[in-house]
Amino acid sequence: MARSPTNKTNQSANGNEEQELFDKLVSINRVAKVVKGGRRFGFAALVVVGDGRGRVGCGSGKAREVPEAIRKATDSASRQLIRVPLREGRTLHHDVTGRYGAGKVVLRAAPPGTGVIAGGPMRAIFESLGVQDVVAKSTGSQNPHNMVKATMSALESLESPKNIASKRGKKIGDIVSRRGSSVSKES
Repeated sequence: MARSPTNKTNQSANGNEEQELFDKLVSINRVAKVVKGGRRFGFAALVVVGDGRGRVGCGSGKAREVPEAIRKATDSASRQLIRVPLREGRTLHHDVTGRYGAGKVVLRAAPPGTGVIAGGPMRAIFESLGVQDVVAKSTGSQNPHNMVKATMSALESLESPKNIASKRGKKIGDIVSRRGSSVSKES
């Protein structure tokens, strides 16, 4: 259930406008409360927001009407944006696993041309994030809330080679071997 981009632009501290945020509705749940006169319905929405350039966030909102629940979820997601380092702006730097409750996900970097191979809730996150090549598998709960939060947990634990090299006090070339040649040549 994809939605059109929101018309929100965030203002940074120095007044410059940042990128436009895109939101995707992942799931909507209707709940009923039985009262004396009948049933009262409420709605819970799960939304993923991203700029398509390495920032993504997820949020949930509850209200009596669907549009209000979606608005609350979108506001919540835009307040919880995280930056994810991407290799060449198209895939992850390394394989990673994430867990939230009973939800378990495995995210793997993929070569160019692979596309986004992921289930529904995870696909929404990768499209909002701007990832073009990734292979993802959910091995735990199929609950959209748990899958989204497990995926976000995995993405938060990603680190770029530049960041790791600076922590260890090494050069990036010492951390990253040549990706194209996994077999060393002996002569």
